[in-house]
Amino acid sequence: MLTMEEAMQQNEISFAAGEIVKGTVIEVRPKEVLVDIGYKSEGSVPASELDDISKVNLGDEVNVLIERLENREGMVILSKEKAEFKENWEKILTICNEGGTISGRVKAVVKGGLLVNVGVEAFLPASQIDVIPPKNLNTFVGNTYEYKVVKINRERQNIVLSRRELIEQERAERRSKLLSEMTPGDIRKGTVKNITDFGAFIDLNGLDGLLHITDMSWGRINHPSELLKVGQEIAVVVLDINYEKKRVSLGLKQKLANPWDDIDTKYPVGATVKGRVVYLVPYGAFIELEPGVEGLVHVTELSWTKRITKPSDVLQVDQDIEAVVLGINREEQKISLGIRQLEANPWDKALEKYPPGTKVKGKIRNLTSYGAFIELEEGLDGMIHVSDISWTRKINHPSEVLKKGEEIEAVVLEIDKPNQRISVGVKQLSEDPWANIDQFYKVGDLVTGRVTKLASFGAFIGLEHDIDGLVHISQVSEERVDKIKNALRVGQESTARVIKIDKSDRRIGLSIKAANYSNEQLQTEQAALDSLKPGEDLVALQHAFDAVGPEGEEGVEDDEIPASEAPPCQKWLQVKSKSSRESLPADCWR
Repeated sequence: MLTMEEAMQQNEISFAAGEIVKGTVIEVRPKEVLVDIGYKSEGSVPASELDDISKVNLGDEVNVLIERLENREGMVILSKEKAEFKENWEKILTICNEGGTISGRVKAVVKGGLLVNVGVEAFLPASQIDVIPPKNLNTFVGNTYEYKVVKINRERQNIVLSRRELIEQERAERRSKLLSEMTPGDIRKGTVKNITDFGAFIDLNGLDGLLHITDMSWGRINHPSELLKVGQEIAVVVLDINYEKKRVSLGLKQKLANPWDDIDTKYPVGATVKGRVVYLVPYGAFIELEPGVEGLVHVTELSWTKRITKPSDVLQVDQDIEAVVLGINREEQKISLGIRQLEANPWDKALEKYPPGTKVKGKIRNLTSYGAFIELEEGLDGMIHVSDISWTRKINHPSEVLKKGEEIEAVVLEIDKPNQRISVGVKQLSEDPWANIDQFYKVGDLVTGRVTKLASFGAFIGLEHDIDGLVHISQVSEERVDKIKNALRVGQESTARVIKIDKSDRRIGLSIKAANYSNEQLQTEQAALDSLKPGEDLVALQHAFDAVGPEGEEGVEDDEIPASEAPPCQKWLQVKSKSSRESLPADCWR
């Protein structure tokens, strides 16, 4: 009978550490598989070395490498992976030398990449997994892929793989094929790969094309994400191909007809159109008439009569409005719109309705330092300049005689249609009393009136016909008067004698102390007044009133106000005649 040693020698089976032998599965356990290799004791293979232990059946034959013939329990320690590694090493070396590819299953995630079983354990760096490095490596575990062997260390028996190179090679082949087949005007299907502020990159099955934001829609788009999202499948039009740089420009809006092709027919000049406010800017508002077609309503086209400085004062985004087409520039794709044209321009018939000399009635709408605005009709105002309020009195501010909301009567003086201005006056309702001053007053006449204003140089006495006379401080009393307020008070009734009438300068000089003078004395006083310096005299009512405040206190003349501190309209009044209206700054009319 043969001994065990004789039987092994007869079967020519070598049982030594490092040898590869064939065995049969005799038992499957949760953490190991028992294999009979014909030795005196069975061997153990760790379950972790098997791809799927659930698919291992009794009787399956496997090649294993003997690591140890006996452990403490007398069991043979076997390794299926090391057997495969040893069997495949020569094969791997051949593939590597030829730059070939190999298939393998991802075994686990390790530091810096993945561990892949290609018959032997190989390393796949994270940067070589895909064209775009993945964020979660665990999604690859258990999957089988094709790889390219890029590096091998024979001494350490290490192998480095790359899946990315195969993907790039495949994409390059597809790109070359697509570029050779593609022509401008083609419609291709693709997937949105990435979205940026300026557009989106579309994957055309291996070839990336740029869809610029300006080619996404004929309408306004603030950001590509308003239309697209990553992973979305879309059909695009090939606009341009750069074969040298392998770049493709794509379009989405080109699948639809350009709305500007027949713009003249759809929106003729003068037509009333409807739209939606999509954007407000300091100079106007953009109105969307249809996707891809926007018109601009300039701020000056919002109202005939109101001065609108900001479109946001009357319009808001997403508001639906009507407008009139004013002009079309097809080449620049611009449409000019107007809102005020929906209503009749009140200035078209202003000259017909309000010719100069017409008496009008209206309420005071606003008061300014230079005059008052009277509402003639809705949207149409007339301006009463402060110099057109009274023939005889110097009005420092219109609020002295007019009140906001008060209804008054006036006379139309002038209509300036180009500049949209109507000048009206109140004093023109009556005759200028200075035209017939000789019929009312003569030098030597005794007159009675009440003190209306006080100034450092004298007092003003209100006479009949709404005329004021000036009593110089030297003409108040025979005795010296240091301060006028010590001798007279506003509202006090006084009798005086007319000692001077100057029609050209529209002034009347009075003397209280001369009320009882003889003719000779009057002539003497008149000569004394004529000899006074203009700065001391101030008899000219026009200049005297400039220096008097509204309550009779001494004021400051216009000429004394520094030009740098004066308001715009006040600056104009300093250098222009106060009765002039033609050159009044536009801001004063608003």
